[in-house]
Amino acid sequence: MGSPRHTAQSLAPGRNLRILRSNDIHDEVTLAEVRKFAPDLGLSLAAPILRESLFSLPRLGTLNLHKGKLPQYRGMPPAFWELWNEEKEVGCTIHWVESKLDAGPVVVESTVQRERFSTVRGLQLRLDEVGVDLMRTAVRRILSGERIGYPQPTNGRTNRKPTLAQTAELTRRLARDVVFPGSFPQRIARETMYAAARSCLPIARLSMRPRITVLLYHRVSDEARDNLTVGIEQFDRQMALIRRHCDLLTLEEVLACDTIPTSTRPQVCVTFDDGYLDNFINAFPILRRNAIPAAFFVSTGIIGTDRPFPHDVRRGGSRPPVMTWENVKKMHDYGFTIGSHSVSHIDCVKEPESAVVEELTRSRADLERRLGLAEVYFAYPFGGRQHMNAQRLDLVRAAGYAACLSAYGGSNIGVVDRYNVLRGGINWEFSDRAFLFRCQGIR
Repeated sequence: MGSPRHTAQSLAPGRNLRILRSNDIHDEVTLAEVRKFAPDLGLSLAAPILRESLFSLPRLGTLNLHKGKLPQYRGMPPAFWELWNEEKEVGCTIHWVESKLDAGPVVVESTVQRERFSTVRGLQLRLDEVGVDLMRTAVRRILSGERIGYPQPTNGRTNRKPTLAQTAELTRRLARDVVFPGSFPQRIARETMYAAARSCLPIARLSMRPRITVLLYHRVSDEARDNLTVGIEQFDRQMALIRRHCDLLTLEEVLACDTIPTSTRPQVCVTFDDGYLDNFINAFPILRRNAIPAAFFVSTGIIGTDRPFPHDVRRGGSRPPVMTWENVKKMHDYGFTIGSHSVSHIDCVKEPESAVVEELTRSRADLERRLGLAEVYFAYPFGGRQHMNAQRLDLVRAAGYAACLSAYGGSNIGVVDRYNVLRGGINWEFSDRAFLFRCQGIR
């Protein structure tokens, strides 16, 4: 994946874009520049409260993105008061800016459903993406000549920043359904161990053989807390941590390492298995925001259907939705790697040889046909040592796959075996310290 496409730095060279930096958006110098630009439409995204001297300058008016349902949740912060009041959903609204805070006519609006383990930050991240889509919709409609907007009801309230006591109380309430692994003393002991070990790692790395840690995710969701899932806020923190502390590699760069080069920082690659819809809705935007390359291995016969994965059937309960081919193509077009996870998530050792050959051949053909892939990688389902053997691996090679990835843990030390790329799973039980320790490739 190349450099981020939608940062100010990447957009600046565009001929139809001008960036004006100002310490005070309402000073006369800034207002004069805006008048000179003669804007047709103003957009307010995470802006401070606008004065009429600025928001009235665009010919058509100014739109504001408000991450809350209007008029019930004017003010700030996004998602906090909805969770405080135990609402089942959080609103997102585009409205015309007027002098009174968040009181202008509503243009378009939508909602985000609260999930069982939703957090304030997790909902804010989801609202970011919903808000972008809403603003795009509003702008297209307005620039097509449609004057849209309907008055808000006069009821509602304006919320203010919560106190520290209210923030602590909401945090406590949101954690009441979460069952953390181990006793409190055990968790403290583990965190102390991780902190002490991490302080010694810079010296220890001098004697360690070079290694690459390939992280394996399945779901990014606040719907569940299980061994296949990390939370939305948690995943955002983890991606920010590896952006700050690690050298990030694409899967192609990992596979190119016949001999792993030395590095003063952990070398890390991010991968996903299966193809759940939350990969596109939640993980994809966070990866883009943090400029993290990633590879997604999808079961091609399940993508775009309502078929459940075998492991979800065995678990009972909910059967999370999967991505569509349009979702997968958007991620591929952005620059993420897409690979095969078989057609129907089979156990390659237990199934008859003919069935394995059929799944390998068809899944590769699906990806070549739908995405135009010239080289396809395979991550075998379930991923344990018992789920792949030498004979089945020969079938993977014979089917034309350029690599094969496992899922039974470990780091790739010294060299990378492209037909046994080791990966370690990440789930919600990882604290930030435990996560960084895993990235070091020690366990």
